[in-house]
Amino acid sequence: MTSVANLQPDPAPIVACTISRDVQNFDLLIDDMEIELGENWGDLSFTDAPVFLEQPESATLEFVAIAVDGEDTADMAQITDIIKQAKSKNIKVVLIAHDVSPVALHQLLRLGADDFVPYPLPEGALHDAIERMRKPAPPAPAAAVHPDDAGAQQVRSPSFKPRGDREEVVLPVHGMSGGVGASTFACNLAWELATVSKTDAPRVCLIDLDFQFGAISTNLDLPRRDAVFEILQDTASADSESFLKSMLTFNDKLHVFTAPPDMLPLDIVQGEDIERLLDMAQENFDFVIIDMPSTIVSWTETVLNRAHVYFALMELDLRSAQNVLRLVRALKAEALPLDKLRYVLNRAPKFTDLSGKSRVKRMAESLDIDIEVQIPDGGPQITQANDHGLPISESAAKNPVRKEIQKLAKSLYDLNKATESAKG
Repeated sequence: MTSVANLQPDPAPIVACTISRDVQNFDLLIDDMEIELGENWGDLSFTDAPVFLEQPESATLEFVAIAVDGEDTADMAQITDIIKQAKSKNIKVVLIAHDVSPVALHQLLRLGADDFVPYPLPEGALHDAIERMRKPAPPAPAAAVHPDDAGAQQVRSPSFKPRGDREEVVLPVHGMSGGVGASTFACNLAWELATVSKTDAPRVCLIDLDFQFGAISTNLDLPRRDAVFEILQDTASADSESFLKSMLTFNDKLHVFTAPPDMLPLDIVQGEDIERLLDMAQENFDFVIIDMPSTIVSWTETVLNRAHVYFALMELDLRSAQNVLRLVRALKAEALPLDKLRYVLNRAPKFTDLSGKSRVKRMAESLDIDIEVQIPDGGPQITQANDHGLPISESAAKNPVRKEIQKLAKSLYDLNKATESAKG
């Protein structure tokens, strides 16, 4: 007869642990861990974690969620040792950070944490982090493609040497709300400028400053490099040579500084860091296109002051109108250069849509702004181009969106040429 003991199922293995000074300070984390893992997780203190990680039972762990707040950063050595110990045993690490300074967060991320989630936890953030950690690592992208490969995209760092012989035109692009197409506009404006002339094309740099959801690397099918994070976390030690080595080229014509591989807080840099980044770009490029995060941060003012023209992307809807109004009010309150803003209406009404044209006019009048550029709706071809990692000109050259951006790029190029001639 089978004993009763043999009928008892083995306890489910522990697949994750929270590690914190006091997990009760992170009650939302407890709730989310129970939702994601049921009873298959445990809780450890900073003191108990090193002991448990040396035990055979830790072999079943997929990841640990290290929860830290401002008080914990007084003893960073204990936390960093736990991260190193977990990584040495191939256990994934996700950081849950609350009121942690950027400097402390940089240090923890550099030790190899696989993901970062702010606290209080946004809805679904822990679930998404776990899904990302469970995905197999993608194969490392090739450093370069042989130039003889017909039609192959060139993916490598810029080949020219830094000489400090340029004086760039800075053109930031800022979406007034999510999904207005700011990254697509920035990407294609940069490409059109880089290819505006077959004989005298300017040297163009595209910088993605959206450290959390930057899409430039996706839109151009470029890998994200750890070298970008190294530049951002220590701009004071960077020079033009290291800046250029951190970049990639698209088809040997457009030079791209992508967003970093991991999601980082926007305050990982300050105004002086952005100044140094733009100084290095200024020395080596004729045009610098910057894809800005939609969030206003401390260094937005720095970019605005350095900009020659600051493109504000919007749509014909209430959320864009309200956000433009709030931005204008904020810039006026701080006496910032409001005149640098150029409003671009994406997915604008067709020429024959008289009702839509009337709405555009009323919106501009109510906001007391001039909408100087109107880009039509390009339809599914725009999404397809982004998904394929190509500029619109390379996949749908006759699309009306491409024609409008090409026209704008040509006018910017001609204006810059005329300005240079006048100086000469």
